[in-house]
Amino acid sequence: MSGSVRTVLVTGGAGFIGSNLVAALLNRGDRVRVLDNLFSGRRENLPASERLDFVTGDIRDEHAVRAAVAGCDVVFHLAASVGNKRSIDAPVEDAEINVIGTIRILEASRASKVRRLVVSSSAGVFGELKTIPIHEDHPVEPDSPYGCTKLCEEKLSLAYGKLYGLDVVCLRYFNVFGRNQRFDAYGNVIPIFVFQTLRKLALTVHGDGEQTRDFIHVSDVVQANLRAAESQGVSGAFNIGSGTCITINRLIGMIREVSGLDPVVQHGPSRPGDVRESLADVSAARRAFAFEPGMGMRDGLADYLAWARTEVAG
Repeated sequence: MSGSVRTVLVTGGAGFIGSNLVAALLNRGDRVRVLDNLFSGRRENLPASERLDFVTGDIRDEHAVRAAVAGCDVVFHLAASVGNKRSIDAPVEDAEINVIGTIRILEASRASKVRRLVVSSSAGVFGELKTIPIHEDHPVEPDSPYGCTKLCEEKLSLAYGKLYGLDVVCLRYFNVFGRNQRFDAYGNVIPIFVFQTLRKLALTVHGDGEQTRDFIHVSDVVQANLRAAESQGVSGAFNIGSGTCITINRLIGMIREVSGLDPVVQHGPSRPGDVRESLADVSAARRAFAFEPGMGMRDGLADYLAWARTEVAG
């Protein structure tokens, strides 16, 4: 891709995953356009570069989207309302962003004759797992509005691919963590626990802590996006995880080991929409576009803790 692409668009490019992807694209020499409404993203997440064009706008805004897509060869669609809890609290907004916003991206991509669209989806489309590890053909029975809207996003994107000859790859992320991921009430468990640990606050485990999660470092998610964009003749939905899992209790133990701190742990009730087990089979992505997760859990946590310490100190 680096030899043929003049400009790529990253929606949600000022967010956690998006900003890491933008940095990698710039490092490769690409010209990058970012569309972000800065609701959860931050302009300071992005590096300064003459090859970076930042557009403040919302993916629900037809005119903003058409202007951002125009002239782009590849679109990385990451802008979204993210998380089960947020979707349960605000289901209408979740649907407007994830469904209507995606249609805006698809319509603009079709009109501009975009060559390839890489869509960020979620393992939330599966719901409670019936088999472990989980393959792409596992039944999709989401347990939250978020999972439903991400599944709709996938189906819409792949349908547009068939209707209009647009090359589409959907990436189903499992539990992503890494630099630029900050703590908030709707965030994932790693940033919540790490920031609470550094601020000497108690950690709340929902349930017994023996639920498992497949955590994947953001650098591996960036790799998946780049490889999916480069692949020829590949379309469909693919799992993007580490292919390993740990319990929440073990995660806390690892945070203790890596940070050298000993947070207080308390338990609360399980949360609606949370699955009990999670483990990705990534063999389809490995075959299709040579995806290979490379960042181990301990090294990834050490890298994230180093970044988070600077955030807390600042």
